[in-house]
Amino acid sequence: MEMKEYIREFTLKDIVTVRNPKVVALGGGTGLSVILRGLKKYTNRLTAIVTVGDDGGSSGMLRQDLGILPPGDIRNCILALADDENVMQSLFNYRFTEGGLEGHNFGNLFLAAMNGISNDFYDAVRRTSDVLQIKGRVLPVTLDDMTLNASLDNGETVAGESQIPKAACEKHCRIEKIFLKPDKIEPLEETLEAIKMADIVIIGPGSLYTSVIPNLLVDGIESAIKENRGRKFYVGNIMTQPGETDGYTQCDHVRAIEAHLKIKERRLFQYCVFNSGNLPDYVARQYQKYNSEKVEIGEMLPEYQYVTDDFIIVENGRIRHDADLLARRIFEAYVNSK
Repeated sequence: MEMKEYIREFTLKDIVTVRNPKVVALGGGTGLSVILRGLKKYTNRLTAIVTVGDDGGSSGMLRQDLGILPPGDIRNCILALADDENVMQSLFNYRFTEGGLEGHNFGNLFLAAMNGISNDFYDAVRRTSDVLQIKGRVLPVTLDDMTLNASLDNGETVAGESQIPKAACEKHCRIEKIFLKPDKIEPLEETLEAIKMADIVIIGPGSLYTSVIPNLLVDGIESAIKENRGRKFYVGNIMTQPGETDGYTQCDHVRAIEAHLKIKERRLFQYCVFNSGNLPDYVARQYQKYNSEKVEIGEMLPEYQYVTDDFIIVENGRIRHDADLLARRIFEAYVNSK
């Protein structure tokens, strides 16, 4: 083993055994759950803060029928932090394919049932996390019932997380601004405390306008991140998302986040973590059928530090971040910044 590699391994071991940093990751969708699988190998003081704007699929049906917050993204993050060999994994991922429960995910139904016997949705999430004995904790960003809204560049306003990219695609429009209804959404107090105390704050990956930015619009979240004195990272998506980020570069993603911030200097993080690898040709062709392509880095923004690598892995024909490599690069940047 070369000395350079030995030093790198020793440094990461030092993180786990000595520093054990407090890490907060904010996002939603599949992006957040993917990165959690890598992060949990480096620290047991890990908190996932999850958006609750989803109104589609099983989560949307339960939200409408039972009046609960959408459980899908919460479920994915709980499973990501659970023991990979836990016998409950397959059960919580099971989706009914027929009958009155068709389309529903068992894990979502479990969370809905737990909500019924708990003090509130946060208590239900906490108790479900205990059942799966997760490493870290999962927090909804708010307990308020919030609806995502978008202003499109044709002047129209669209309501509903699942309807925003759909409308943008159908009308060949771009999203100009995301906002929440009601106007004032109170954060879960535990989320603010977790952010303020974190050594590392990670924003993304995830759908830019429907998973990442909505967390930042909840009252107090942006300020808590800004006040945090630790190291803050934005993890960019590998692929563009039809209706949300068609033709976007990584620079465009960052500028879109900045445009939604209230702080004057509009810089919420120090590090941009971007993929520099290329897609296998067969995967690129497959994604082209759905009008999705690799996000290029674009303009290098001098106010940020860059962490780049080939983060691409292919699972069942779908592009994902290499969670282990992504976590390693983030923790290396954290150590080297000290």
